[in-house]
Amino acid sequence: MGDDGAQLWSLNHRLVTVVLGSCVAELDELGLETKEFFVLDEVGASPYPAQLADRLMIPRASVTAYVRSLVAKGLLQRAIDEADLRRHRLALTDAGEDALRRARAALAAGFDERLARVSASDRAELRRILLLLVDQSGQHG
Repeated sequence: MGDDGAQLWSLNHRLVTVVLGSCVAELDELGLETKEFFVLDEVGASPYPAQLADRLMIPRASVTAYVRSLVAKGLLQRAIDEADLRRHRLALTDAGEDALRRARAALAAGFDERLARVSASDRAELRRILLLLVDQSGQHG
């Protein structure tokens, strides 16, 4: 079973890499590095830099650099959190929301290109399996 898990993980990683690679031109056009896209994509659910680092499993210093870059590009804004004046809360700007929408569309198109090779019933099964795998509670189904 361990070999199956390792092979499935490797295949999944390769798929993500191939899809991201197919979208490099679109991300470049938006002025985004791949990891900056992931920061933009996650900031709504994890609006604090430390949360982002934990959620994305990247060093806090890297998150700081990505946030600084995204703020300079006008895609993120940093503000003092009214609930805790010691913390900065991150939020997408209008330009950030637009860039995120466009980047997601490019990634979806790249993924859709690969999904077109799979039948509708297999796509439904893949969706069911992926939801089961990402469900933290193990209750999905």
